[in-house]
Amino acid sequence: MTEATIEQLRIPETLDGELAHDFLQAVEVSRQVRVHTWGNDKLAYTAEELFAQCHDPFEWNVVLVARQDGSIVGRAGIVLPLDDNTELAYVTLDVLPTASGAGLGRKLLEAAETFVRGENRKIVMVETNHPAATLADAESEQIPASQGSGTLPLSSREARFAYSAGYELERVEQFSACALPLDAALVAKLSQQAAATHKSSYAVHQWMDTCPEEWEHDFVRLERDLVDGKPADDDDDGNGDAQEPWDVAQLRETEELSALTGRRTLVSAAEDLQTGALVGFTSISVLGKRQDVAFQDDTVVEPAHKGRDVGLLIKVANMEALMREFPQAGSIFTWNAPENSYMLTVNAQLGYVSAGMTGQWRKDFNAL
Repeated sequence: MTEATIEQLRIPETLDGELAHDFLQAVEVSRQVRVHTWGNDKLAYTAEELFAQCHDPFEWNVVLVARQDGSIVGRAGIVLPLDDNTELAYVTLDVLPTASGAGLGRKLLEAAETFVRGENRKIVMVETNHPAATLADAESEQIPASQGSGTLPLSSREARFAYSAGYELERVEQFSACALPLDAALVAKLSQQAAATHKSSYAVHQWMDTCPEEWEHDFVRLERDLVDGKPADDDDDGNGDAQEPWDVAQLRETEELSALTGRRTLVSAAEDLQTGALVGFTSISVLGKRQDVAFQDDTVVEPAHKGRDVGLLIKVANMEALMREFPQAGSIFTWNAPENSYMLTVNAQLGYVSAGMTGQWRKDFNAL
């Protein structure tokens, strides 16, 4: 067996033909890693999704691959924001289980760090994934996150890898899964609970893929609130930090990009009937090529309207929309900060169960 070499992958112009072979092989590496980690490929993006990400106008996507004996056995996906946070780089590492344990992950990470330094990026973010079964060692030394209340055990191979590479654990999120469809009696009970709390003070508006012009400015404002100061009522789809502050033009461009991948987005928003303004929304996304799996994206509720079960109201409505529009969806996933007790409670009421944790790790080259 020859020593693995690292090279930058050329992104093909299309997914057809011989020129797409290496790209598709790298996608398959990512799929196999997620099967090994979670026991299935439900969290693996399709080739179409990753291809579209490589053409995102708001970020530059670069892929490094590790090649051994002619085959790709590992990859490092590098995301470089282009509009804001241009000091940041996000790195995702995937190494086939059959090739792990030989230092290949460290070699890929060092190559990615060299690349982002060359692009004058000062901070690198890396994510690690931890199924619940790997977190059961109560005797292990815990690594505390610098933000929030989460910790990860040093006994975890992934946590130890990031820690030994000089990364600081910035935050931890609980990864949860919910089986679909929900029981009709449960949906009715939760809808009644929300209505009893808010006393018909809100109206729910729903759309798929494209925000109606009537609500576009409110929707953008709520997205800005999410970025400027992450509200307590939040979910995350696990694809990294929230979007940068939008304007309407960027919202429309993002919607068009999603449409090209076939991704569908369901939104339920709450209108305050006193002011006529949207005060919260929640969104769910379904991949174009994987409509059996859904992802709970952001949930935002303005601070002045918390404590009235607005989050529960719109999340139940959106789950109903998901089951109605995509009856083939058998599961939905979400990520939450461990200290976000309200949203974790709402999710538990809906039937979510914890499946593990993810860690967000940070290295600041300025501090070295």
